[in-house]
Amino acid sequence: MKHNIILIGFMGVGKGTTARALSKRYGIYAIDTDDLIESRENRSIPKIFKKKGEEYFRKLERETAEWIECCVEDTIVSCGGGFYKVPNLERLGTVVLLHASFKWIHNRLKNAKNAEKKLAKRPLFSDPKKAKKLYAEREEAYRKVAHVTIDVEDKSMEEILAEFEPLLPERYRRVSGEKKAKSV
Repeated sequence: MKHNIILIGFMGVGKGTTARALSKRYGIYAIDTDDLIESRENRSIPKIFKKKGEEYFRKLERETAEWIECCVEDTIVSCGGGFYKVPNLERLGTVVLLHASFKWIHNRLKNAKNAEKKLAKRPLFSDPKKAKKLYAEREEAYRKVAHVTIDVEDKSMEEILAEFEPLLPERYRRVSGEKKAKSV
């Protein structure tokens, strides 16, 4: 298995935010599968869905997963909400499910400073009733593929990051301890 941390979970749970915080705290590179796909296609996820459809997007996710397996090591990988379905997920690294209730996720998105933008970039969240149904369908599937589950609901980023500490190689834990010592 690769030495990556693969963040999965429902759209809007905070995978990207958590990946960036981990990157900053521990000096680990972080990438986002949706960003990789948008760069490759030179268009946004909503535009990919509109022009080519969900099936085409899922194909792009599989190709992205193949590239990660081949070429990415020692990286935090933040994944789109449906990325958990790629066939080689387990070979990409330690799969960590970030979990929270649908209500908490929906409120997080609605109350964000840039709420309209956050909701607009999630095409499957355009209808909250459908999104809630999708959440219910995916919840058990996420748990089945995850090596570790971290409940993020109502937790500070400090509390969330502390739960990642045992998952990180020793060299990153030392870096974090040195940063904490310098900031005291």
